[in-house]
Amino acid sequence: VQLQASGGGLVQAGASLRLSCSASRRTNSNNGMGWFRQAPGKEREYVAAINWNGAITNYAESAKGRFTISRDRAKNTVSLQMNSLKPEDTAVYYCAVARSAVGSSSVREYNYWGHGTLVTVSS
Repeated sequence: VQLQASGGGLVQAGASLRLSCSASRRTNSNNGMGWFRQAPGKEREYVAAINWNGAITNYAESAKGRFTISRDRAKNTVSLQMNSLKPEDTAVYYCAVARSAVGSSSVREYNYWGHGTLVTVSS
């Protein structure tokens, strides 16, 4: 499975961005998916996850109320709508396919990763 994330860019604080991630084939249609991010000098951290059919979502505290994860199984994509962006949201954002049908906040529970898309939020 190859994952391609897109939608990153340079925005000012308070702006919105929508990240998208497409998979090369439908092997992830029955798997949970997630978004993670990694800022310079920091470990990769969990942002949000969604289960196989999109009915269950989960967010890191930092993302709650501002970010929304969604998926389109027919198109084999997962998206992350990010609103009210803050400078501390600056990072490379990665999408990933979970090993199971449910998403997880643990990096270890994901076995396919995209290359990431850079989000830079200026103050």
